[in-house]
Amino acid sequence: MSKKRVYEYAKEKNLSSKEVLKKAKEAGLEFKSHMSSMSDDQIKQLDQALAKKKDQDKPAQNTQKAKKNNTNKAKANDQDKKGKTKKDQAKGNMSKNKNKKKNQNKRQRNQNKNNHKHPNYNKRKKIHHDQPKNNKPKELPEKVVFTDGMTVAELAKKIKRSPADIIKKLFMMGIMATQNESLERDAIELILDDYGIEAEEKVIVDRSDFDHYFEEAANEEEDKLKSRPAVVTIMGHVDHGKTTLLDYLRQANVVEGEAGGITQHIGAYQVKANDELITFLDTPGHAAFTTMRARGADVTDIVIIVVAADDGVMPQTVEAINHAKAADVPIIVAVNKIDKPTANPDRVKNELMEYGLVPEEWGGDTIFVNISAKFGENIDELLEMVLLISEVEEYKANPDTYAIGSVIEARLDAHRGAIATVLVQNGTLHTGDAIVVGDTYGRVRTMVNDQGRRIHDARPSTPVEITGLQNAPSAGDRFVVFEDEKTARTVGEERASRAQEERRQAHTKVTLDNLFDTIKEGQMKTVNVIIKADVQGSAEALAGSLKKIDVEDVRVDIVHSAVGAVNESDVTLASASNAIIIGFNVRPTPQAKTQAQAEDVEIRLHNVIYNAIQEIEDAMTGLLDPEYEEQVTGEVVIRETYKVSKVGTIGGAYVTNGVIRRSSKVRVIRDNIVVYDGELASLRRFKDDVKEVSKGFECGLMIENYNDIKVDDIIEPYEMVEIKRK
Repeated sequence: MSKKRVYEYAKEKNLSSKEVLKKAKEAGLEFKSHMSSMSDDQIKQLDQALAKKKDQDKPAQNTQKAKKNNTNKAKANDQDKKGKTKKDQAKGNMSKNKNKKKNQNKRQRNQNKNNHKHPNYNKRKKIHHDQPKNNKPKELPEKVVFTDGMTVAELAKKIKRSPADIIKKLFMMGIMATQNESLERDAIELILDDYGIEAEEKVIVDRSDFDHYFEEAANEEEDKLKSRPAVVTIMGHVDHGKTTLLDYLRQANVVEGEAGGITQHIGAYQVKANDELITFLDTPGHAAFTTMRARGADVTDIVIIVVAADDGVMPQTVEAINHAKAADVPIIVAVNKIDKPTANPDRVKNELMEYGLVPEEWGGDTIFVNISAKFGENIDELLEMVLLISEVEEYKANPDTYAIGSVIEARLDAHRGAIATVLVQNGTLHTGDAIVVGDTYGRVRTMVNDQGRRIHDARPSTPVEITGLQNAPSAGDRFVVFEDEKTARTVGEERASRAQEERRQAHTKVTLDNLFDTIKEGQMKTVNVIIKADVQGSAEALAGSLKKIDVEDVRVDIVHSAVGAVNESDVTLASASNAIIIGFNVRPTPQAKTQAQAEDVEIRLHNVIYNAIQEIEDAMTGLLDPEYEEQVTGEVVIRETYKVSKVGTIGGAYVTNGVIRRSSKVRVIRDNIVVYDGELASLRRFKDDVKEVSKGFECGLMIENYNDIKVDDIIEPYEMVEIKRK
């Protein structure tokens, strides 16, 4: 069944949209606007109605032809009469020529007299002669295309009347206006109707409003759409096996790279099953990442909820179900860990029935698959269920247009600049495309797929990592590709300006007055926090979790949240607002560390999100017991690396500050970002094992289970020292 809009039909028939809508109403068809779609039956019915109108107009056309013939006969008679009088005219011409000579002589005498008159006499006479003899108004146009907010002067120009005429008519309607005043749609339509002019409103599309582009993609013509891979989001409770399942699917080990074995960032990967691609989004399962999980459901087609067979339904499982239902997408339940002796899949099914997920074998419509992500049991069956739903739902997109989509994750890199992981939802993204992402813009410099390979184009449902943006966008932002960089820059700057205005209106400034009131009352009513994280998603999740901490008479105020290392500006802001700085997977710059010590600003560094949340909550409730504190003992710079087969990578290092001990724990810091946290495997000077190496000496070291040491890496040794609260 083909779809055609009213304005397209009107264009084919050489009619205005208003005429078509009027004729459709007479024919018993109701369309809301010129953008309404028309079915084949409605088009046929309207064609018949227009054909009847043409038949009625034919007699009138015949009458006009008859009148034209009568006029032609009258003209022929006049020509005969003119032929008869030609002889008479020839006689009269002789006498006219004589009179003409006499008149010329008179004009010559009069001109000589006028030469003695005032010098501006001829000019005044010419001006008077050039003035129009009549001031008839210009003919009115049949139709005027107007925009909402048009001024009186602009409307007057369109209808070829003076602004005074428009102002007079508005006054008669009870509207006081000047010629530069904007008019509303109703007032413009009333004026045009009073003049008998057809009014047609021109809808101006706001290019900076991304909703317009996504609505167009949703209403794409059927013949332009092609099949695309399904986007699947994996949800569930922490430690129920979501990332292990994805690990098995793509044969990579993600779990070991995550702090505490918990997924800290959203990942996107493509898996091939039965020669068909499936795109997987791996969202974290911890409650702190509720916002990120909801964002995953916004772009997903299918949700797989992983539930451990030995653990059952947990709070985050219920949250995952609610997010999936809110997104109105099909749900597949993967009952994991069936290899364990305590596994009870039937108990899981009974518990999930309370939340409306009834298994197919029990008369419901929810697909349940018992799996073991660790050993790969029934994984093929799970993928078959995903492909089955994809076949039924028929996921499609138009690859032959400008790309649109969403940001899955974003971060700042010291060498590559802003990096965003995006999911293409419609169109094809090419290297070099002019793109606007959220409130920033740029040109796609490079594209890397989930396997780390550079590609030149990405079709619908493909996740890619792009560079070339001016700033790091926020996770969850949408992106649109434009025809050229100039347009993208204009739209991006407009969106940034609007966002800044919104933030300015919403932001509550920290003043000295409220600090003084807090000190005067002798108690802290607000805990001010500054958050710096390695990626935008972690910063948002941490901020959202801290705001949810419920302690009587105390609340958390997020003064600032951003991506990147802790710098001097953060310390200055923390000092002015009496805030605590929380660094998540980032380190302070040397200058910021020195400034923080001088201004007594507290910087807390974490790499597991719920430790940061627990620490703030304990501080708010006054339950912070004596604990171990991290004490950095020195700083070591890697100057050379040596790869030894069957041993690993040895770092040739120089101690620039403090001391490094064989018992120390160490962090590997690259561009102020923590890339690894572990323990030393060995510490040597020359060929001897040593217990410690002090400032100013060289040494060789190896880090346990880590061989990716690079030149200029900073090794930060630290120890956990027991402290008591004062």
